[in-house]
Amino acid sequence: MATKPMTKTQLVAALAEEMGADKKAAGGALDAIIAVITREVSGGGAVTLPGVGKIYCRERPERMVRNPATGEQIQKAADKVVKMTIAKALKDSVNG
Repeated sequence: MATKPMTKTQLVAALAEEMGADKKAAGGALDAIIAVITREVSGGGAVTLPGVGKIYCRERPERMVRNPATGEQIQKAADKVVKMTIAKALKDSVNG
């Protein structure tokens, strides 16, 4: 069974250890990376994280969906969804 996901605090601590820097610098670096990814993807672009994958925004067309409570068919407007394609290197490392 999978364990709990790593929290931001744990990620910052691990990043600080890996960088050989303090937690404040690691937290600032992580926040800056998140801000850049958010800005780029929300603007319609894509960001490739080498060895991890590609994060991008995809538009979904207008479609018919079913309300599970009532069974009623309703029209759902077109929207955007954030997707991530995982890099082959990461897939290979997980699969051994």
